[in-house]
Amino acid sequence: MTRQMTIGMHFGNGYGSQPGAWRMPGVSPTAYTSVDAMVRHAQAAERGKFQFLFVPDFAALMGDVETESPMITMDPMMVLAAVARETQRIGMVATGSTTFNEPYNLARQFKALDLMSQGRAGWNAVPTSDPAAAANYGRQVLPRGERYERLHEFIQIVQALWGSWEQGAWIHDQASGRFADAARIKPIHLRGRHVGSRGPLPLPPSPQGQPVIFQAGGGGNGLEVAGRYASGVIGATYTIEEARAQRTALRDAAQRAGRNPDEVKFFPGLITTIAADRRAGLDRRIALTGRHFAQRVGYLGQMLGLHLDPAQLDQPLSAAQLASARPSPGDPRSPHALMIARQGWSVSDVLAHGVIDYHPVIAGPAVEAADHMQEWFEAGAADGFWISPDVYDDGIDAFVDGVVPILQDRGLFHREYEGSTLREHLGAPAQYGVDSRLKH
Repeated sequence: MTRQMTIGMHFGNGYGSQPGAWRMPGVSPTAYTSVDAMVRHAQAAERGKFQFLFVPDFAALMGDVETESPMITMDPMMVLAAVARETQRIGMVATGSTTFNEPYNLARQFKALDLMSQGRAGWNAVPTSDPAAAANYGRQVLPRGERYERLHEFIQIVQALWGSWEQGAWIHDQASGRFADAARIKPIHLRGRHVGSRGPLPLPPSPQGQPVIFQAGGGGNGLEVAGRYASGVIGATYTIEEARAQRTALRDAAQRAGRNPDEVKFFPGLITTIAADRRAGLDRRIALTGRHFAQRVGYLGQMLGLHLDPAQLDQPLSAAQLASARPSPGDPRSPHALMIARQGWSVSDVLAHGVIDYHPVIAGPAVEAADHMQEWFEAGAADGFWISPDVYDDGIDAFVDGVVPILQDRGLFHREYEGSTLREHLGAPAQYGVDSRLKH
């Protein structure tokens, strides 16, 4: 079969990926605490045959809550437990810190979600380095080396706990009265320098065996983690060249760990505002950002080596400014920002194009999003994407009804779910317990 892309969706705060989403017409201002709203958004993504939801998390209150909603869910596991009951096929990947949890409780939570969802759970395993999060646990931030040393121990103990009930250990035979084969349920007795567990878990295998490991981050340590354990990697790349390089490095890391590189899928992000045309898309982005555009003018000026006046928001850059602009050599977004500015857009329009976002932005017709995804996919820069709609209430439907059919007609995306588990959606190999191929 022709290679097809995998699509996930950023599943956040009940409103959308943009700061002003909570104020848009038709959006409930209390969606932040509405499980019904989140279920509705998950069902919209499932209608579009998305393979997974991706739930980021951060263990501290961040952002300007005076005017903006937090960007995280109430609690990833609680929300996804509710979503699991109201969906049938879409996978659910939640972020769980290896710094401020213990292997036993996290292993139990994720395997319970995997059982509740009939094999659709994934764990985005990340260390935590932010002092604000550490303060909430009454701790100090560990040095980077120790954080990753703990992460490696943590993942291996979690996976061993997931496999502590052997396949077939749960008999549940009412006629004979045998509930389980105790001889096939065993402690793991693992302890490293940072974490340990006796085990076993009180949970049998799920239809996919155990949850799928994801990884989000970068750098050498993150690459090693992904290469050793992950089936999916949530990327943050702005250019096609950067994405291709990161995907190549990821595949090389998997091969060094003794795995087949095709087992690890790389998903760069894409922020979407699907509209009838470019002007309508930019206007919607401007409405979503509101007064915050004025705060971003200085950042744009730094990217281009210019002093920009916030009073210039509705004007294009002058010929003199364009002539003296110099893209920041260390910022891959800067050349794109200058290219957009040279097209004659106003400063607010340049910003609305997403030139200072950390992922590419499509603000315009559905075909532009489809073209972007096809170009990156066919260039070997992506195995798929995680989509971040600007406003969930209508942005998911705009993508599902506009972009998905184009990708399907081009043979780039499936029309129906071929399997029922997240592992099947990703084409990830069967695994139960710790991967025996890993080189320790």
